[in-house]
Amino acid sequence: MENSFDITQLIHRGGVYDVEGTTPEEIYDKVSKMIDLPDGMTPEQVYNALCAREKILSTAVGNGIALPHARSPIMKDAADQRICVVYLKEPLDMQAPDERKVSVMFILLTHDSQTHLKVLSTLVGLFRKASFKKLLESHASEAQLLNAIKELD
Repeated sequence: MENSFDITQLIHRGGVYDVEGTTPEEIYDKVSKMIDLPDGMTPEQVYNALCAREKILSTAVGNGIALPHARSPIMKDAADQRICVVYLKEPLDMQAPDERKVSVMFILLTHDSQTHLKVLSTLVGLFRKASFKKLLESHASEAQLLNAIKELD
């Protein structure tokens, strides 16, 4: 996968979190306050962008995974892009196509739609691999996730 190097950098920049909450909005509120944001960007901007997108259609993709993101690119600079991996303490019903509750979110904060689509494509490829799904189910650490992505490359 040609984008894995980018993916590992984006996840490293975004971080891995365990978050408690009973609605997507509650999760987004907590995560937007936890993550390290670039100068000039506020937690409220991230929260509002994620909630606005979720209102249109659930970002749950199945297999216990959701891919929350803004409707349009939110980061001003390519160097600020990140993916936040969020393990949910209690799985949430987000109307996934397979009706499974979401237990992990990959929150995409990108700079342009081309990068966004490449990231989605790369993540979907990872989610198809049983070994990677098992890692997600075990709430793997950032280091474990990054090593697995490099090995699957």
